[in-house]
Amino acid sequence: MTDYQSVSLGNVLRLERRRAKVIPEAEYPEIGIYSYGRGIFHKPPRSGLEVGDKELYLIQDGDFIFQITFAWEGAVGLASRDEHGMYGSVRFPTYRVDDHTCFPQYLLYYFRTPQGRAQLTGISPGSAGRNRVLNLKRLDEIQVPLPPLDEQRRIVARIEALAARIAEARGLRRAAVAEVEALLIAMAHRGDLDLATKRHDGWREMLLGDVIRQVQTSQRVNSNSSYPNLGIYSFGRGLFQKAPIEGIATSATTLYRVHSGQFIYSRLFAFEGSYGQVTDEFDGYYVSSEYPTFDCDPQHLSADFLSAYFKDPDVWALVAKGSKGLGDRPQRVQPLQVLAHRIWLPPLKWQERIGDVQSRVDALKRAQAEIAAALDALLPAVLDRAFRGDL
Repeated sequence: MTDYQSVSLGNVLRLERRRAKVIPEAEYPEIGIYSYGRGIFHKPPRSGLEVGDKELYLIQDGDFIFQITFAWEGAVGLASRDEHGMYGSVRFPTYRVDDHTCFPQYLLYYFRTPQGRAQLTGISPGSAGRNRVLNLKRLDEIQVPLPPLDEQRRIVARIEALAARIAEARGLRRAAVAEVEALLIAMAHRGDLDLATKRHDGWREMLLGDVIRQVQTSQRVNSNSSYPNLGIYSFGRGLFQKAPIEGIATSATTLYRVHSGQFIYSRLFAFEGSYGQVTDEFDGYYVSSEYPTFDCDPQHLSADFLSAYFKDPDVWALVAKGSKGLGDRPQRVQPLQVLAHRIWLPPLKWQERIGDVQSRVDALKRAQAEIAAALDALLPAVLDRAFRGDL
């Protein structure tokens, strides 16, 4: 960076605002900007009637845009042709970049670095969130390290090539997990077998309630205690750790302790696949009554098999059928609906094979999580090198 010329941001950007005349019967597609350099997103259009007397400003291709309440945490964007003709509120001031001295994408990447964000924070007085607002009159105070234009373009090209490789690696990771998850579903359902073959091979059709039993290990809440808490991802993605429930802060008087090997689901989000198995890492955690838990009959059913079985969206729809909700959105799926579900149960040996595959899947996910963390750290490292002149 020491070899780069330090240039005031005020000499690079020119404010250019295009206030729109809002017509009640017209539609106005608007933008937002994610924090941490994640770019621009599109909001649903609003009618002029919905906009009312609020100000809107036209966005054009090439606009450099700050989200003034969250610029301090990297809410900065560069409009493309996809945003041309959209609108932003008064919180999205638009600037044109002096392309004789600065390559716009270079400037965008600079504000994704800790140095760039720190400078934006420095001119965003306040404590946090909406109380911390970018002071546009102080943009001159930001000093940007600018090499010659050709070097800026080379740096951007290098960053984008590396970013593309990182994105490809992430995509391969997601695809690998999706493939093994699909294998588990296929093994649990064996849609390739007709009913006669299943019966011949020892599969049995029965009510799920014949092989699982709802259990509730209740715990009175003590105001001086803290209770480890879990949640369940939708779409069959399993359990995750939530912030502990503090006895002094919760209105709940009773919680329920779960144990490794139990089957569990979220009554509110069962319709979109919020089912899972309590694994060893969540043994002894606590949940509310919104998370019914079940013990599996070990002589007939393994929790690994049941967890794999409930990864299938067709099962979510069948179990949720008949639950009451608002509009097209079903509401709470009750335990009786789960217990009344008819299931084709394979022999325990086949279920154990699914358990073996599940163990390998869990190992893969742990490895993939480590890879994901490494990938997440890679792009910031690339940016750091780029703006130190080492790329």
